[in-house]
Amino acid sequence: MITGECFCGAIRYQVNGRLREARSCHCSRCRKAFSGQASAYALVEPEKFAWISGQDKLSTYVGEHGFGMSFCGVCGSTLCGTYQGKVHGVTLGCVNGDPKVEIGMHIFVGSKAAWEVLPDGITTFEAGPPA
Repeated sequence: MITGECFCGAIRYQVNGRLREARSCHCSRCRKAFSGQASAYALVEPEKFAWISGQDKLSTYVGEHGFGMSFCGVCGSTLCGTYQGKVHGVTLGCVNGDPKVEIGMHIFVGSKAAWEVLPDGITTFEAGPPA
């Protein structure tokens, strides 16, 4: 089982299973949402994800096409990505301990920040992940 929580500890979750397909997204929207050069997240099966505590403190933003993110209304930590109202991925920075995943791909590097330098030898995609 994998657990995670926000910075202040008000919201906690668990994943009953493994994380899959860890990614780093370098698009301009993720840079703004995560206040950094990229987002680091791993996909989860929605039925294996559960909030443990603090769900009443959860805020969710939903953008175009049903994609969104949920974050702590107290400290602002982004906890997960959502699609059509279901959790589809968790941010790796909020996972407790070692989730036993590695970033397998860097996506949307065609729109990465000009100041970001990617190391050689990583798997990159100019746009989204392959279908």
